[in-house]
Amino acid sequence: MKKRNLMKGMLAITVVLFLFGCAGKQAVELPEFSAPQFDSTYKSSVDNFVIILDASSSMRHDGKFQLAKAVTERLNLTVPELGQTAGLRSVGHADSVSPKKAELFYGMETYNTSALAEKLDLISECGGAGHLEDALVGVIQDMGTLSGKTAVIIISDGLNMEDKTEQAEALKAQYGDAICYYPVQTGTSEEGTEYLSKIASIGGCSTLVNASDVLSSDGMAAFVENALLKKVAVPKPVVPVTPKDSDGDGVIDDDDQCPGTPIGAVVNEVGCWTLDNVLFDFDKANIKSEAYSQLDAVAAILKQNAAMKVELQGHTDNVGTEEYNMELSMRRSNAVAQYLVDKGIDRDRLTTTGFGFTKPVALNGTDFGRSLNRRVEIHPY
Repeated sequence: MKKRNLMKGMLAITVVLFLFGCAGKQAVELPEFSAPQFDSTYKSSVDNFVIILDASSSMRHDGKFQLAKAVTERLNLTVPELGQTAGLRSVGHADSVSPKKAELFYGMETYNTSALAEKLDLISECGGAGHLEDALVGVIQDMGTLSGKTAVIIISDGLNMEDKTEQAEALKAQYGDAICYYPVQTGTSEEGTEYLSKIASIGGCSTLVNASDVLSSDGMAAFVENALLKKVAVPKPVVPVTPKDSDGDGVIDDDDQCPGTPIGAVVNEVGCWTLDNVLFDFDKANIKSEAYSQLDAVAAILKQNAAMKVELQGHTDNVGTEEYNMELSMRRSNAVAQYLVDKGIDRDRLTTTGFGFTKPVALNGTDFGRSLNRRVEIHPY
């Protein structure tokens, strides 16, 4: 919102420049502009940026100073405030603006769109003496207190620079990849193109662009993204992984010791199709009447799954000898098999096995634990 409100005021300034120009003569027609908005997927690719605005005498002609200010205004409206350090330098302005050949009008400070726009207004008249080298001397001073990566944006016609590149080369030699030059040419002079292209080449980060290419909304967005921003990957939302329960028995696969139980089978905490411990009293293999409903449910499931065969595994608590409990567990599994046969299940679909007390599911140190171990498990195969 702050960028949008400021843009209205800045466009009004552009109209004034259109009407009066530098020294009050030339008119410059500008394309319509709506400041691009960058979302939160963009971050600053630089820690600092400096704008050098050429206001020297050669900028008087053909509305070049108006173009340079318009580029600066639109650049300022487009760059998002991301905590960068920023500065605005003018070079070659009229003495009425500043007696210095090169002046730091804004910064170096945390970038603020409104503050930079206010200082840009002070650079109101072109026509003095000065070269890009003068501004770069000041940038060298600015860089002395900065760290990280810096972009130097140069808005100039590139004329009357006497082909001097020493300061640009010195900065690059000192800071290497930590500094880049992004020249924007106002006008189309071959001399200016050659000089500013050389500056871009020294920087090694970009090629020269013309002001006409960055005055539009899309053109400015592309320039700002290339020079000052980077798109960061947005982490994909973490989708919680639902533990898999392949057989749908309510016990996840990682904990299921008996995968593949049929739908409707009642299982214990480890996913095994188990007949409740009320089936058998201590030292008994006869099935109690209160267990009939459980066995009837087993028979119904087997009838619904005619191709299914099951192994009936008998178990005991640990009271008594190993040999005796092995035989008792076998009697329990056979008793269940006989009940199911009586309910119409073919005997050849039922395998019986006894494990005695070798596979407890609970501690045998209590009556309750022993009652849980007196069981028959049903394993489909």
